[in-house]
Amino acid sequence: MTRPFLTALYTFCSLAALSAMICPATVAAAPQTAVPQTRVQPVTESLHGTQITDPYRWLEGDEKGELTPQVNAWTDQQNAYTREVLDKLPGREALELRLRELMEVPSISPPAMYGSRYFYSRREGSQPQPVRYVRDSVNGRDRLLLDPQQIDPSGLTTVSWTAPSDDGRLMAFGMYSSGDENSVLYVMDVGSGDWLADEIPGKVNLIGWLPDNSGFYYRRLEDLDDPYSAIIKLHRLGTHHRQDAVLFRQRDLDFFYGDMDKSAAELELLKTTWGPGAMVSRDGRWMAVYYWTGTASVDLWIANLEEWRRSGELKLVSAVSGKQGRLGEALFKGDKLYLQNSFDASNGRLSEIDLADPAYAKWRDIVPEREDLVISDTSFARDVIAVNYLADAHTRISLFDFDGKARGDLALPGIGSAYLSSAEDRNEAFLAFSSYNMPQRIYHLDLKTGSETLWAQPEVPVDPDAIEVKQVWYKSKDGTPVSMFIVHRKGLKLDGNNPTILYGYGGFDVSMTPGFSATMYPWYEKGGVYAVANLRGGGEYGSAWHEAGMLERKQNVFDDFIAAAEWLIANGYTNAGQLGIAGGSNGGLLTGAAVVQRPELFAAAISAVPLLDMLRYQDFLMARYWVPEYGSSEDAQQFPFLKAYSPYHNVEPGKKYPAVLFTAGENDKRVHPLHARKMAALMQASSGSDPKQKPVLLWVDRDAGHGAGKPLDLRIRDVADQRIFMMWQLGMLDR
Repeated sequence: MTRPFLTALYTFCSLAALSAMICPATVAAAPQTAVPQTRVQPVTESLHGTQITDPYRWLEGDEKGELTPQVNAWTDQQNAYTREVLDKLPGREALELRLRELMEVPSISPPAMYGSRYFYSRREGSQPQPVRYVRDSVNGRDRLLLDPQQIDPSGLTTVSWTAPSDDGRLMAFGMYSSGDENSVLYVMDVGSGDWLADEIPGKVNLIGWLPDNSGFYYRRLEDLDDPYSAIIKLHRLGTHHRQDAVLFRQRDLDFFYGDMDKSAAELELLKTTWGPGAMVSRDGRWMAVYYWTGTASVDLWIANLEEWRRSGELKLVSAVSGKQGRLGEALFKGDKLYLQNSFDASNGRLSEIDLADPAYAKWRDIVPEREDLVISDTSFARDVIAVNYLADAHTRISLFDFDGKARGDLALPGIGSAYLSSAEDRNEAFLAFSSYNMPQRIYHLDLKTGSETLWAQPEVPVDPDAIEVKQVWYKSKDGTPVSMFIVHRKGLKLDGNNPTILYGYGGFDVSMTPGFSATMYPWYEKGGVYAVANLRGGGEYGSAWHEAGMLERKQNVFDDFIAAAEWLIANGYTNAGQLGIAGGSNGGLLTGAAVVQRPELFAAAISAVPLLDMLRYQDFLMARYWVPEYGSSEDAQQFPFLKAYSPYHNVEPGKKYPAVLFTAGENDKRVHPLHARKMAALMQASSGSDPKQKPVLLWVDRDAGHGAGKPLDLRIRDVADQRIFMMWQLGMLDR
């Protein structure tokens, strides 16, 4: 099984009615610490005839966005201020101890099956990172393969991915440090545990092994400083990676599009998308080559690798081009390719492609699109296809034969989220399931007979039965129905006085589905409510739902989120004085926009690793990947809608804003920390709220990136920071 994608979350109520319902919570004053002062150094430029002044351009760093001594010193001051505020809040120490107890609970992944071996990860107690293990039978003895702490006692080294060979004898794996996500590839002999001499740097991901284990295909960056320099190569074990054969490069657009009529503008955009990738068949004969043309579109070709080995020329035969749609899981089976996709099928479908004649018009639907369900994932076994559907943003798994005949649904423990780990050479599988009030359980399944046994269930020191989960529907500003999950302690009184965190994401086709989080239980135990809205821009309701929150339609996402807040207030869950919002990355943009557009609606906000300057975001790191999602201020047609919602450009001096906690990672290779730096400085200078009551805080983690790979201690600190901030601002510390 291969993964073709690159992969890292309202009823109308009038203002008068809202004002009448607001019951501000008593907020204890913060420690008497002065807000750091930030030098104003305006830079003015003209964009499409509009004058734009940036008072804090110097906080971006040097001309390349690299950290300068001045920005470094400023960051130290901001971090010290934030630590002074958060660390001295009453109850911080007790909360962190409770969170440590919850986060040191063992965690385990469902096994991946290769040959006779079962590969999985597990983290126990105070281990900073997950440890990789293998078993030689399903219930056999655990054997340690990789412990990152043995490699790096600091806990900052992460095993980012593992890719065993089909027979399980060898395992390629990637590692990076301090959250930079620049994985270096290594290879291990699984039987002995010895590392081979092979080592490939460059943000590497493995595509697939050769049938005889003599090498593998992989994707890396030619230049780590250029995120748009992807290259696909073939490595032979025992040779230096500089000798590896090149199949194709992102920069060589003629290889993909030389015979197509593309404008200069189209070609320029293609250079800076997620770019190319590939899938290979186990028998080494076929390669499917794809090129992401946007965040909602991809082109696909088929190549015969036997011909390439004979001639040295990789010839591409077009399968689909120029259509909106995304790829999902895929399986080569003989001369057929079974491919999950959303071309001409917003809710997804599973197609069979004849590799010898792959033209799109000849694709055959094995599992056609359904109007009532969205395909989120597909798993392949020897005789069974398992289609993971989203039904109103929660999982349903249906089984099919390879001719498309339905075999019924898998029985799931409840309403939640499930992941199935399977392999094409057997009918056994592992099912991981969880929900807001159900810790993860892993079942060992026989997909042919339907039999199952519980394989793993970590014990968590909370009472899930005390928690209630419901799903509600509300109308957004334009009347669109939107769903939302609400989680709280059973017996909660809907008196409008409950501290509530509203979470959202709304972008990139990412779905917010139910999942268990032990760290939310101290919040529930104190009477807190947690709500998760399934906003447009996500994938919960298919490609059309995603596209309804892209580009000039991005304001729909913010409207959906604001309408969710209004619904929670109107229906007695909370009030504007006890409502906080949270989101990260694209979700950090969401909360930043919500704060700027409706500051009176929220008491507090967390904007984690956010995009906030939407007029300059595309100029840094890998952010041009996202131009098809957001647009670019370089485009005169797209500039107006970006300026209209860009949080950094819509802060108003003197306006009373809620308390905000911005976070960033100094080693972030996705979203540059300049966004959080500049927005924190601007809001500290602009907010008309009392900074002792409603501060604007910034925490820049010097040992982290976008968030992936953080060791346990740093994750505990981060969760404690965010929870104590919300508990303080929403009046929960005295409860």
